[in-house]
Amino acid sequence: MYKNKKIVITQHLIIWLVLFSMPFVLSYGQDLDTNRLIAHFLIPMLFYAVIFYLNFFVLIDRFLFSKKTLIFIIVNLVLIGFFILLKEFIEDNYFSELINNRPPNANREGPPFKLFIYVQMLSYAAPVLLSIAIKSTKRWVKTEAERKEADNFKLQTELQHLRYQLQPHFFFNSLNNIYSLVDISPDKAKSTIHSLGKLMRYLLYETNTELVTLSKEIEFMRKYIELMKLRLTDKTEVESSFPVSDSQIKISPLLFISLIENAFKHGVSASTKSMISIDMAIKGNKVDFTIENHNFPKQDSDKSGSGIGLPNLEKRLQLLYPNKHSFKKELKAGVYRVNLQIET
Repeated sequence: MYKNKKIVITQHLIIWLVLFSMPFVLSYGQDLDTNRLIAHFLIPMLFYAVIFYLNFFVLIDRFLFSKKTLIFIIVNLVLIGFFILLKEFIEDNYFSELINNRPPNANREGPPFKLFIYVQMLSYAAPVLLSIAIKSTKRWVKTEAERKEADNFKLQTELQHLRYQLQPHFFFNSLNNIYSLVDISPDKAKSTIHSLGKLMRYLLYETNTELVTLSKEIEFMRKYIELMKLRLTDKTEVESSFPVSDSQIKISPLLFISLIENAFKHGVSASTKSMISIDMAIKGNKVDFTIENHNFPKQDSDKSGSGIGLPNLEKRLQLLYPNKHSFKKELKAGVYRVNLQIET
């Protein structure tokens, strides 16, 4: 902050130094009328600087940005009128020889009074308009930065909410699976609880970052699939294929688990042969994930899931990968197919 302030001060000093030195540079090697330079250039330039900084540091914030536009205009008109009169007073009392020493054929009457006032007002209004332009631009830049910061904070808050929403949902579905195993196979239930503990450790401690390596997500999905297979009968066949390369691709955590959960929820039947096929591939900087399962719609009385998984996923994709993902779902010949592609 202090460094930026020093840079701004230096910029202002350089600009005014250039403006004040222009007559000397332009008249290099020629005779320079010092009195005329002071009266007609340096003094007005000094008044311009005063008007500029009065507006820049005081008047614009106090009146214009506070929607007291009329007061702002009146104050500036009074200020400009004062400096015009002061300039004339200085010229008449300290630089009168400029008038007395004019060539005999020079127009002693000067321009019409109305034209004189009009030109003077325009020249003194220039620093006012310049200060408004610079101040407004700075205010817009600051407002835009604050808006982006607020949008980013809102995004992170919403994503955090979605993540916290997903974790209890995942835990609830897993507990339902364990509950179904308690009477059928107590040993499997114990093994499932142990596996669930490992999965929950990943959920709680390793997904609190914006990105995780794809390899960690794959390991998590493998463990979850093995956990779900414990409660399946021989009537359900599960196939899965994941990349084996040690890819350092990073991705937002827990994007695919809802699709796998959904497949095990709707793709398994106790009486009919069924299939769940999971395939993930890496194509350049794109992750291509496809999952297929036979579709066995749940009855309304089935409360084994809250139904928030897919809506949660779609919302997260919109927030995290706008215009960088493709999410397609279709039900054809009794097989539900989902394809998710993400550009990392």
